[in-house]
Amino acid sequence: MPPTPGICCAPNAGREDVTSGVDGFKRVHSGATENMVLLDGGTFLMGTDHPEGFPDDGEGPVREVHIDPIYIDKYAVTNSAFTQFVKATNYKTEAEEFGWSFVFWLFLPPYRVRQIQGKGETVMGLEWWCKVEGAYWRHPCGPQSNIKKLADLPVVHISYRDASAYCEWAGKRLPTEAEWECAGRGELEGKIYPWGDDLTPNGRHMCNIWQGKFPSDNTCEDGHAGPAPVFAYEPNTFGLYNMAGNVWEWCHDWWSPDFHVTGPHENPTGPPNGSKRRVMKGGSYLCHDSYCNRYRMGARTSNTPDSSTGNLGFRCVRDV
Repeated sequence: MPPTPGICCAPNAGREDVTSGVDGFKRVHSGATENMVLLDGGTFLMGTDHPEGFPDDGEGPVREVHIDPIYIDKYAVTNSAFTQFVKATNYKTEAEEFGWSFVFWLFLPPYRVRQIQGKGETVMGLEWWCKVEGAYWRHPCGPQSNIKKLADLPVVHISYRDASAYCEWAGKRLPTEAEWECAGRGELEGKIYPWGDDLTPNGRHMCNIWQGKFPSDNTCEDGHAGPAPVFAYEPNTFGLYNMAGNVWEWCHDWWSPDFHVTGPHENPTGPPNGSKRRVMKGGSYLCHDSYCNRYRMGARTSNTPDSSTGNLGFRCVRDV
């Protein structure tokens, strides 16, 4: 099946006919809490009415939402942690099963990009995304790449189903969108980013996003062209790392641009029935304010559960 469009940094794989589903939310209490942070829960202001936002994504209105206490990973799940999961279970990711995943064009030799473009295996309108055979979490840029020196980087090329399988093995689950956003905001109410409203306070880079002209020239002023180690940059006030930029993170919720307006504001888990897409939060190293400034805390996007890319990972939560 040919690649299908998406937003600039979240192309849809279109590898299978994704059907609508049910909520399926379950509390989980059994996983270890090492390298997790206890959030007390409570009420916070979710969403944004920021003028630079994307109203069609359903970022607003700002509303009061309550969540119960949870534990949440300090870091996105790493290559090292995912390796342990695979060794224990012999799990194969969907990218492995399908035989390909999306790789950003600047991570490939120019001749390979030309070959892929010649075969029509880029995403229409988002030609910087290349369908690369043999790309998956162990080989993030294709068969000639590996993760031997990337143990502390977030695992990528992970579909929603892959992330859910890891969580089940670890005795945890994916965060709801409300839990994720509450965690990302830390103790700051109504701010654009986890650290405040200034993207680069006093000239400091606080997250891993694109600098330069997207999608052809990344000046890497923040020190990273691709994923950064999960402990890079300063944590937010809850002690959580990389809640903005670095890699997109899957959330539990089925996607809707308007369900939250009339839906529950007490431990919301998203629409009860699926829209064929799941929510993603946080943005990635490919986000740029000229194109996709979805690294804001109130921003949101979605993708089909079978999709995987070189900038898509996850972190886990556990109920108290």
